[in-house]
Amino acid sequence: MKIGIIGTGNMGKVLIEAFIEAGAVPPENLTITNRSIKKAYIIQHTYEELAVKATAEEVVAASDIIFLCVKPLDIHPLLMKIDPLLTSNKCVISITSPVSVGQLQSLVSCQVARIIPSITNRALAGVTLVTFGEDLQEEYQEYLTQLCEKISTPIVINENVTRVASDIVSCGPAFFSYLLQRFIDGAVSETEISKEQATALASEMIVGMGKLIEKNFYTLPTLQEKVCVKGGVTGEGIKVLENELGDVFHHLIQKTHEKFDEDLNEVKKQFH
Repeated sequence: MKIGIIGTGNMGKVLIEAFIEAGAVPPENLTITNRSIKKAYIIQHTYEELAVKATAEEVVAASDIIFLCVKPLDIHPLLMKIDPLLTSNKCVISITSPVSVGQLQSLVSCQVARIIPSITNRALAGVTLVTFGEDLQEEYQEYLTQLCEKISTPIVINENVTRVASDIVSCGPAFFSYLLQRFIDGAVSETEISKEQATALASEMIVGMGKLIEKNFYTLPTLQEKVCVKGGVTGEGIKVLENELGDVFHHLIQKTHEKFDEDLNEVKKQFH
């Protein structure tokens, strides 16, 4: 399959690098473009065999599957521009959560899907959230599933959990890196440890914790139980978290959904 990437910002670049380094897509099968074309040429400097085109239309013409790695409000005008080239044997994929597969299907005559990646895919890890269009052929479903398996664990989701699934998978690395940084800052502020050493220790801790879970040594609850000895230091720390975190994650999910609803309304105006 020939793969096109329209938009080489953060997530577009992650997909390009992950697909190539996982051996999922040979660079010669990739065609890319970006509004600021210089960014695309910078990527080509690393992967010389991929093709850079000046326009989205040229990418569509050269590709079987086209990933739209642009902002939500840029999807509609982009689809309007490339629709004449989107024949029924092609497949368009949006990576943005506010645009549903139903909205994609309402605008184009080709096959559609939505695949929401995560920055963790750059390490060929984490999850991709997958929603297939109703008319997506089985051949494409199998290919896209295999493509995602090379860089992640693909999980098929329904439209009604799109935002919360994205909060966990796509936003989660930012949320928990923020918490980890606050953990480090607290250690540095209250003790004589240096920031460099605290950062190194915390980074290795979180990597090791991930491996324990990945290898099924522990679940999240049993991991806490194993570390938290009755009457010990960890237990006292857990009490602080229980008392001071409160409903912070409830509020976080509420806020992300408020913003998501705003985005949905803006997107709906375009599609209707």
